[in-house]
Amino acid sequence: MGVEEEAIHQLSAYTLNHGDPAFIHQHVVDAYAAQNANERTKPIAIAFALAGLYLHVEKNLTGRQVQLAHMKMAKNKRDWPSFTLPAGRGAITERDVLAAPEGSKRDAMIEEWAAAVWTAFRHHRDTVVDLLRRCGIT
Repeated sequence: MGVEEEAIHQLSAYTLNHGDPAFIHQHVVDAYAAQNANERTKPIAIAFALAGLYLHVEKNLTGRQVQLAHMKMAKNKRDWPSFTLPAGRGAITERDVLAAPEGSKRDAMIEEWAAAVWTAFRHHRDTVVDLLRRCGIT
């Protein structure tokens, strides 16, 4: 197992055992998916990750609320938009988040990570907003 894969597993264990009803694990899933997408990643995976990051970073939705939005999106069978992948996807990675002490500092790093990844993809904002509107999510 590579360093990144081990880090995301450890970070996932941390967030899944967090006990926070806001469900910060969703932000980890979305940030990781967008930051690590490649040409083989399915458009639906990138669309869900970017929608989740937008809803959290710009609309201040909790992870639980983002999860519910994803469930609503999944009910819409459609062709998912294609997204060009920027070369830089944010300077913060799962390893940086994991390096922060558990508790409020690590939770704050998760927020910073999500914001950094969304900023890297922000040029797709209009496409994401349109997708959410078509899925009945505003």
